[in-house]
Amino acid sequence: MVFLLLLLLHMLTLYTLSVFSGASAATHYNCNGPLVATLPHSSFQSSSQSSVSYAAYNAKLNRRDGAGGWSPMVTDQEPWLQVDLREQMEVTAVATQGRYDSWDWVSSYLLLYSDTGRAWKQYRHEDGVGRFVGNVNSEAVVQNKLSHPVRTRFLRFVPRDWNPSGWMGLRVEVYGCSYKSYMADFDGRSSLLYRFNQKSMSTVKDVISLRFRSHQAEGVLLHGEGQRGDYITLELHQGRLDLYLNLDDSRLRFSSGRVAVSVGSLLDDQHWHSVHIERFNKQVNLTVDSHTQHFQTKGEGHSLEVDYELSFGGIPLPGKPGTFLRKNFHGCMENLYYNGINIIDLAKRRKPQIHSVGNVTFSCSQPQLVACTFLSSSSSFLSLPSAASATGGFSVRFQFRTWNPDGLLLFVQLSPEPQRLVLQISNSRLYLTLHSSGRQKSEVSAATSVNLAVHSGRRVEQTCSNPETLKTGVNTTPTSHRVNNGLWHSVSLDTKNLQITLTVDGEPSSAIELWEQLESRGNFYFGGCPTTDCQHLTPAFQGCMRLIFINRQPKDLNQAQQGLLGNYNELQFDTCNIRDRCLPNLCEHGGRCSQTWSSFSCDCSGTGYSGATCHNSIYESSCEAYKLIGSSSGFYSIDPDGSGPLGPTQVYCNMTEEKVWTVLAHNSTAPVTVQGSSLLKPHIMKFNYSASAEELQAIVSGSEQCQQEVVYDCKRSRLFNTKESIWNAASFYQESSYLYFPTLQAELASDISFYFKTSAPSGVFLENLGLKDFIRVELSSPSAVTFSFDVGNGPVVLSMKSHLPLNDRQWHYVRAERNVKEASLQVDQLPLRFLEAPADGHPRLRLSSQLFVGGTASQQRGFLGCIRTLTVNGVSFDLEERAKMTPGVSSGCPGYCSGSSSLCHNRGRCIEKSNGYVCDCSQSAYGGTTCDQEVSVSFDMESSVTYTFQEPFSVMQNRSSQASSVSTESSSRAREDVAFSFVTSQKPAMLLTVSTFNQQYIAVILAKNGSLQIWYHLQTDRSPDVFSPALNNLADGRLHRIRIHRVGKNLYVQIDQDIHTKYTLSSDAELILIRSLTLGKVTRRENFNEKVMEAASKGFSGCLSSVQFNHVAPLKAALTNRGSSLVTIRGPLVQSNCGALAESTSHTLQDQTVTANKDKEKHGNGTQKDLAVIAGVVTAVVFIAVCALAVISRLLYQQRRAQRSSSIKEETRHSVYTDYRTELHLHNSVRDNMKEYYI
Repeated sequence: MVFLLLLLLHMLTLYTLSVFSGASAATHYNCNGPLVATLPHSSFQSSSQSSVSYAAYNAKLNRRDGAGGWSPMVTDQEPWLQVDLREQMEVTAVATQGRYDSWDWVSSYLLLYSDTGRAWKQYRHEDGVGRFVGNVNSEAVVQNKLSHPVRTRFLRFVPRDWNPSGWMGLRVEVYGCSYKSYMADFDGRSSLLYRFNQKSMSTVKDVISLRFRSHQAEGVLLHGEGQRGDYITLELHQGRLDLYLNLDDSRLRFSSGRVAVSVGSLLDDQHWHSVHIERFNKQVNLTVDSHTQHFQTKGEGHSLEVDYELSFGGIPLPGKPGTFLRKNFHGCMENLYYNGINIIDLAKRRKPQIHSVGNVTFSCSQPQLVACTFLSSSSSFLSLPSAASATGGFSVRFQFRTWNPDGLLLFVQLSPEPQRLVLQISNSRLYLTLHSSGRQKSEVSAATSVNLAVHSGRRVEQTCSNPETLKTGVNTTPTSHRVNNGLWHSVSLDTKNLQITLTVDGEPSSAIELWEQLESRGNFYFGGCPTTDCQHLTPAFQGCMRLIFINRQPKDLNQAQQGLLGNYNELQFDTCNIRDRCLPNLCEHGGRCSQTWSSFSCDCSGTGYSGATCHNSIYESSCEAYKLIGSSSGFYSIDPDGSGPLGPTQVYCNMTEEKVWTVLAHNSTAPVTVQGSSLLKPHIMKFNYSASAEELQAIVSGSEQCQQEVVYDCKRSRLFNTKESIWNAASFYQESSYLYFPTLQAELASDISFYFKTSAPSGVFLENLGLKDFIRVELSSPSAVTFSFDVGNGPVVLSMKSHLPLNDRQWHYVRAERNVKEASLQVDQLPLRFLEAPADGHPRLRLSSQLFVGGTASQQRGFLGCIRTLTVNGVSFDLEERAKMTPGVSSGCPGYCSGSSSLCHNRGRCIEKSNGYVCDCSQSAYGGTTCDQEVSVSFDMESSVTYTFQEPFSVMQNRSSQASSVSTESSSRAREDVAFSFVTSQKPAMLLTVSTFNQQYIAVILAKNGSLQIWYHLQTDRSPDVFSPALNNLADGRLHRIRIHRVGKNLYVQIDQDIHTKYTLSSDAELILIRSLTLGKVTRRENFNEKVMEAASKGFSGCLSSVQFNHVAPLKAALTNRGSSLVTIRGPLVQSNCGALAESTSHTLQDQTVTANKDKEKHGNGTQKDLAVIAGVVTAVVFIAVCALAVISRLLYQQRRAQRSSSIKEETRHSVYTDYRTELHLHNSVRDNMKEYYI
């Protein structure tokens, strides 16, 4: 019965909400009537007009009055057309038309709206784009529907582009309807109390809606609480809306335990914002404007129990009228509804349920604080004249808000000359600097004769005997808090009583003591400066300013806009056009968003992902992928769905000769005794794996074989049977054929990867269309792949051309990615190509058709050949299953290299032949027919191998990377992969160094105690980063395998089969213009640290094997390209076998131990002759056996060496690519997303 009742309540709630939504939709459906056609002439205003016949009142749609529309003067720098709708209206659409029978029209424009005609806000679509598409001729009407309606009285059309062969011409119409408004004005000391009919009110469901407007960033809008611990509080905090909600949990009653759900940003902009709260039991939807948060409440209960009353506008203190616990709301509320009750209407009609505290009025009379926007970080400024001060000196006050960490706020020239005062933001803090001469400023020190009041309010007195030192200049301490957080900050600057004081946000002031009274000279420059005295003070301020006072006199910015006061450049008046680019947060996988005025960036540290929006996983997708890049068995983190929603999980990769097993541990590995188990009462155990259920499913689905085993004392049982292998491949043999899948879910980000082989010169790999948007990847020519798309900013084409043909019937890899920051394309091992997205363009890719693979909707330019392993956002597409039911397409692909088994190892590439296959090992540090034989070289202390990176390719690559990179920490594309094995007994020793033309370097050394040290020197003005991942002695004569992988600031190190260890670098800078890589002794003078230099001079004595740096294999290059200008060899260099050498060294250590024990036994037991005789016999036998073993080992070693030499010659003779210089520089490996085995 209880379940049925809850179900009925749930159905009733859904029905009620649907009816409410339906009514709202019906209202909006009818809200499309014309609002401009009947307006009088006085409702139209403009910035200027060419003549009377071009006046603003002629700008009605389809009218031919006057000159047939509005046109501004040619000299008008900021033209606009304004319409007064005479009262608040709900606007749903606008339409434009050119001037009648002319060449004058507007092709794009901005739309601003305002309640009073003073403070304006720019309308933006849901995707953040502010421009509207205008006209292409003078007669056609172009209507733009608003994605979210606005309620306003004034509209302003601001032309941005027009007919280049004519001029601006505009006729307009606005569509919408009137609406009923209930308004209340709160002055910051008032509130409305809604009192219940009973002692307390308990509700399972609540619906609260309101609209508000305020110029303050703090204030309580709603509050209620109950004695059992329930509470609800809605308040503005730092311009965001915070909701505190708790159900029946007294522990969270006090503010220290409260957790807020925050929505919105910049809500103190004096414009209307809508709020809607829906709660059913513990589920809550909080919507502010178009942004919604879904969450579950704290506490144990399902109902909200509030005692006595709900307060709106503040939290009054019981028994103390006019006293409030928190800062009250200061602004206007409109259409305030609580569970269907119109609170403002009840208050206006003085109903007894409503009690008014303070002065609440029922109209919105809040003052409109007019702001201006500084648009350019290089050329914006506002110059205002100074007014005479009656008390001497001068004073300046203003408010500002910005996201930028640097910018000039104020520049004032002073008298007596040549002193000047500078107020600027630097590194997010506020600095005030007094320059007393033409020389550069100096920091406050004991040599300056000043008294300095620091920000905390303490006073530090510093004196000196020579007053002339004041001429070097003085700099105050910065403010203690960041001022680039997007909030309004007030600044007050005063010079009086031989003192300059700076006050920020009403906190204790900072001061500079003066020797003489200073006066202002000339104009005051805000935000920037055009004169030669201050042009070097860049960047200019980008942000908003308002309430500017000079010598306590307010400055009318309208006069500045009309040219009647001062001068300006690159300013937008009557609006603060600030945007929060981190709302919504477009950083994926928990990336942290930060922003400047014009862009945002993502900090991906600690997320396991990288890229401009934290889209790409830094981990491989499987154990098979780790094996393909040369890793051995061990613990690894894998990300089974790549860039998909699933996070990384830790597994053990057991890499055997034939298969790769992925082992996931659980929490029940200890033996469990089972007693009394039967069919009726079975013994039940729960296993908690190290991965989630979704991650387990993804890993299992990508595996060829799955086993879950339980070991009994009496038998071994398999719970799951082996499933058949599925290799996602399809062959297309008709140009009109294609496979279709559901529409791509790729609005904000998508990555597409696949392999293909073909003999056709062109063809479309995949295509998905929308109404106007599209995305397409195709083979555009025999040697070029093209990635194209359109998100509403016009078609974007990104092409990658290969120096080798791509229609050679061999497998080729393609990866295309697009997000709101950039697009990229990779083909095989060629360097990635990047293209940045426009900062204010459309971010969303809106698709509606099916996804076509291997063809297009028009059945033209279809692909002929094979496609396999198609993956989009980490999701693999089952091509084979879809191909079974599609004409012209067959499952699978013919050829040896199409199977799921790894025929070529360690980054080797499988190449089809007419009667078989060969492995191209040119990108691998290994050799042999299947790239599985290590390439090893023995060094002595004078030996070295130096690989020189080819010039112009390396220069071009890095310049290209620099040009396309974003200057933010999180979007760095810095990446290195280093892997090698070594055997040595020397310490200290130099293993590997990489140096650049910019004095950067990487060094891997063994320290004096034999421990491994990794040195990264990425920024020459800082000390290098040093990491010691292994403190034990690695100079022990045993074989050790090292793998180093860097992405940005994150460094991952694996030694032998240990788990990866993560370190954090101090910088994510890239290696710019790599010069050389050296193994062994370094003879060139470098700017190495002293410890690195010591190891470099000692060189390396031992064996190095399978050395790989990114896609360069220097040891292999040294052996196969002797005489090449890329490789320099110094000292003796002998091909060897590190594994055999380590085994030989191990035997030698054992021999030494046996000999030492023999000597000890002989000296310690000289009196026991029988034991001595026995020991002598045993020693002789052991000695003979060791000698025989050494001889056999030497013969086997020589035979194996001869085989290796023959193998290398055979490999060189049959190499597909003979020019190793080009192949060594190919960038980014081909990583097969292979099927694998799973335990």
